[in-house]
Amino acid sequence: MKVKVTEQGVVIPKDFLKGVEEVEIRKENNIIFVIVTNQTDPIFEMGMNPVNCGVSDASEKLDNYIYGSVE
Repeated sequence: MKVKVTEQGVVIPKDFLKGVEEVEIRKENNIIFVIVTNQTDPIFEMGMNPVNCGVSDASEKLDNYIYGSVE
């Protein structure tokens, strides 16, 4: 797709940005990057919906339960 550069710059079609709240625009050499920045990292969602599994020390010994390691 080619677009004309106006006095204000260029317009990115809204279809390209469906569900996007924020982008980072960066220029390196002669390349302009538009990078979506609002995607969440799944690691930050860990523990958002905890379940009761009958283990009282899961937060202290998480690695032991996940990887089966022994202290």
